[in-house]
Amino acid sequence: MTWKENDKSENSSEQKLTRQQLRELEEAEKSTLQIWLDRLILVLPIFCGLFAIWEYWEIPNNSPNKNPYTYVGVLVAFMAAYAIYGLICMIKKIKGNKMWLDKARYRAPLFSALFLLLAAYDYLTLKTGILTQPFVPCMNAILNIAWEDRAYIGVCTLHTLRLLFLGYFIGVFLGLITGITCGYSEKVRYWVTPVIKFLGPIPTSTWIPIIMVVATSLFKGAVFVIGLGSWFAVTVASMTGIQNVDKDYFEAARTLGASERQLVFRVAIPHAMPSILQGCTQAMSSACVAIMIAEMMGVKAGLGWYMTWAKSWAAYDKMFAALFVICFIFTIVTKGLDLVKRRVLRWQNGMVK
Repeated sequence: MTWKENDKSENSSEQKLTRQQLRELEEAEKSTLQIWLDRLILVLPIFCGLFAIWEYWEIPNNSPNKNPYTYVGVLVAFMAAYAIYGLICMIKKIKGNKMWLDKARYRAPLFSALFLLLAAYDYLTLKTGILTQPFVPCMNAILNIAWEDRAYIGVCTLHTLRLLFLGYFIGVFLGLITGITCGYSEKVRYWVTPVIKFLGPIPTSTWIPIIMVVATSLFKGAVFVIGLGSWFAVTVASMTGIQNVDKDYFEAARTLGASERQLVFRVAIPHAMPSILQGCTQAMSSACVAIMIAEMMGVKAGLGWYMTWAKSWAAYDKMFAALFVICFIFTIVTKGLDLVKRRVLRWQNGMVK
């Protein structure tokens, strides 16, 4: 082993020792009451789940409720998943990794609130009728119809995902090219900026009736509308990020002999990456709004179309089922973008609070 490798190993061991000492100090600072409070918060979602089951079974129903075991099964599945997650966290802690348990402690109040929210929704719909049925169906009815119509909902989900990602990636790709070029080249920015300022204030939904008439097909028109909103968000974010790069970095790179290509891909883009990824996140939000409006107004497939079709037949349980599927999909997509952002910008860990 060389002296450099030996020095690195010593530094890493010192860092591990320092982290371990910090954790011990944090634990030593907690009182007995705080330790028991943390334990109570960790098991609180289980108690809230039991309360939701008790509310569902013990309080009399205000309206008919077919197949009542579906909702209970979902609650039990959620509780079992949380219990398994907590068990894994405990095993990790025993092995010396306390991070998982800290994350579980941080998320436990949210899981508890979820169970309480489900109980409150069931009380307002099935038990009291404050939220009038069938216009606002209970959770058990939504779960039952989602399972019965799962094949059709699955097909509509695939249509929505295809349309969403096709328009989104086309818009992001063109937005990156436009934004990076405008941010780096003042001549290009001179001609493109007026177009951006003209299209920017116009909401994406405004274009939908026009595009649905002009486009050769409804699908292509919807792709264009989604891509347009994504293009604008990524273009503005990329151009702003490139313009905000410190000029000294370019001068230093030129002094070291960097070419124009290297200035763009090794200096400008890496430093503008936080702004670019933020624009990609905003583009996804714009795409989600545009796709729902496009499917409800003209596209003959997808979850938005399914909601409109269910509403026309007064099938409100199907409409709510599709709504929950939409929320779930968009949450997963947003979470995926957040993971990509954390991975690409991992050098920012500890800098941004």
